[in-house]
Amino acid sequence: MSESIIKILAEEFKIRQGQVKTTLELIDDGNTIPFIARYRKEATGNLDDVVLRELDDRLSYLRNLEKRKGEVIRIIEEQEKLTPELKLQIENAKVLQEVEDLYLPYKQKRKTRASVAREKGLEPLAAYMLLADDNEKAYVKAGEFVDLEKGVENESDAISGAMDILAEDISDNAVYRKYIRENYFQNGLIETAKSKTEDEKAEDFRMYFNFTEKVSQIANHRVLAINRGEKKKFLSVKINVDEDKLADFIEKRIKQKDRLPCGYVSDAIRDSLKRLILPSIEREVRSTLTEKADKSAIKVFAVNLNKYLMQPPVKGKTVMGFDPAFRTGCKIAVVDSFGELLAFDTVYPTEPQNKVAEAKSKLVGMIKKYGVDLIAIGNGTASRESEAIVSDMISEYKLDTEYIVVNEAGASVYSASVIGNEEFPDLNVSIRGAVSIGRRIQDPLAELVKIDPKHIGVGQYQHDVDQKELAKALDGVVEDAVNAVGVDINTASAYLMTYISGLNKTTAGNIVGFRRENGPFLNRKQILKVGKIGNKAFEQCAGFLRIAGGDNPFDNTSLHPESYDIAEKILKDLGYKSKDLIDKHKEIALELDKIQIDRKAEQLQVGVITLEDIVKELKKPGRDPRESFQKPIFKSEVMDITHLKPGMILSGTVRNVIDFGVFVDIGVHQDGLVHISQLSNSYVKNPMDVVSVGDIVSVKVMDVDLKRNRISLTMKDIT
Repeated sequence: MSESIIKILAEEFKIRQGQVKTTLELIDDGNTIPFIARYRKEATGNLDDVVLRELDDRLSYLRNLEKRKGEVIRIIEEQEKLTPELKLQIENAKVLQEVEDLYLPYKQKRKTRASVAREKGLEPLAAYMLLADDNEKAYVKAGEFVDLEKGVENESDAISGAMDILAEDISDNAVYRKYIRENYFQNGLIETAKSKTEDEKAEDFRMYFNFTEKVSQIANHRVLAINRGEKKKFLSVKINVDEDKLADFIEKRIKQKDRLPCGYVSDAIRDSLKRLILPSIEREVRSTLTEKADKSAIKVFAVNLNKYLMQPPVKGKTVMGFDPAFRTGCKIAVVDSFGELLAFDTVYPTEPQNKVAEAKSKLVGMIKKYGVDLIAIGNGTASRESEAIVSDMISEYKLDTEYIVVNEAGASVYSASVIGNEEFPDLNVSIRGAVSIGRRIQDPLAELVKIDPKHIGVGQYQHDVDQKELAKALDGVVEDAVNAVGVDINTASAYLMTYISGLNKTTAGNIVGFRRENGPFLNRKQILKVGKIGNKAFEQCAGFLRIAGGDNPFDNTSLHPESYDIAEKILKDLGYKSKDLIDKHKEIALELDKIQIDRKAEQLQVGVITLEDIVKELKKPGRDPRESFQKPIFKSEVMDITHLKPGMILSGTVRNVIDFGVFVDIGVHQDGLVHISQLSNSYVKNPMDVVSVGDIVSVKVMDVDLKRNRISLTMKDIT
């Protein structure tokens, strides 16, 4: 393991080198991030899963950087052109781009104007031109290189070829490239304009039809918006820099003593800038801006997704999933408190059929027959009309039933997916969506993991960013969320268990097969009897797989089997046994509060952090971490956007958090925007510092634009 990498990571993450070394050893030994974050806190110094993933990503970059340095040094050495100074420069390079800049002069190139000139023997003329006082001397010298056989027909031919060589040499110079790149980032201006298009959709990008902003100041979401407009051919984009300043910088470094280079060299500098350097650097800068914006958008999406997945489940309720529509009818699915499908139907209360009375009759019948506690209405097409009908029905029939409008994003994706087909092979695709809508209020995590995260609708420009990096980040979020909550091994689907640390599609499927053949798991030890689960996989997954009502109460907690002995000793010292956790957990918790952790850790020869986790789990065995989050708001009456007036104060649920603000669902089927400037009376740099997806917040209506269906909200000055 490279000591230099350990040192770099320690400095960047502001942690001890020993922490880094131990963490990297755990990663290299095949331990998963959730396992390390939960069960190896002593070794990592209590680094959480987010930091561990960032550290792992950075580790990959630095290792690739070291590998590339070795490759470049080897290639240049094989060319017998590696000097001690160049080798040191490469070894000290901090980023991959710096290595590539140093390698550029030695890189095998395709045929270029400069390579053709070199074949004609014009390299000595190029070298002479750098020393020449003026163009006339260079022109006279060029006469020596006229050679019809080599294709150099006259002095002008020779001069032109030599200038091509100079232009390429200038372009390959790492010092010049670094300066120009930095100049782009510090002083460059991004300029966008409307392209020649008659497409009406271009109006969505009107603010960029005549737009200028410094590269150093442009916001990430603007970069992504500009990229999208350019991709759709609605915008033209360029970055302008002061070319005279750049040319002057190069000229001063080429000059001999106090003399500036001759005119030919000056022309070669300009040619190099325009033809070779600037287009290349502009692409690099655009790529860097995009990469930075992608990372920001992906991070926003990841944080939002985590909050969305960790919404508290609504337990013990029979739910009616209501998937609204117009022409094709509203799809209805009733699921019991365990998510099992009880009944389904299609009703037509909306346009064009308008069979309101018939629909109400069917719905009321299903509600009474199956004891429906809650109606979950999708927020898509016809949602507003459907909510009005449901609200009116609850009032008309005096039903003891409430409703909630839920984000239905991804329901149609699930409906047509392999997973949806496996769960309901004989069910119509459209009905599956209603099942998903109903289930996602009962247990958001268990249902939403079945959907590709980017279709869940809590991101920003998710279809524009690097899809590979997005998928990697979001898969990590889902994995962390599933393992943070844990799953019941006797009820969880195979798909949900694929996200459990140490398991994969095969082993998760084998667990389902094992319980089908042998009945429910009675203890965690039985997991080792499942095909393809060895000691390593068991170590990684055991603590995250729960067994309710099994042989050992510890198996229904997040305690890892490796800590059972310690947990037993703690309980024994208090006069209890593990089985007492079932009916005496409250009095055990009171006794645990009296423990002096430091002294007990020393007595049991266990780490303080590990002991704190064990005690915390014994206090609330089998607790669901999602219980600490705010519960969703249920309703029985409808509200419409036309009811909104400036100054009204409402309660709403945060649906999405992005760079420039927050979208809040206030129950009118059109989320209102709280701009970043309206989030607080104090300055807000990042909306995520103030709110998270799923938060219940109070907002005040600032403005309602009925024509554009837009609602402006504020969280300032609310009493």
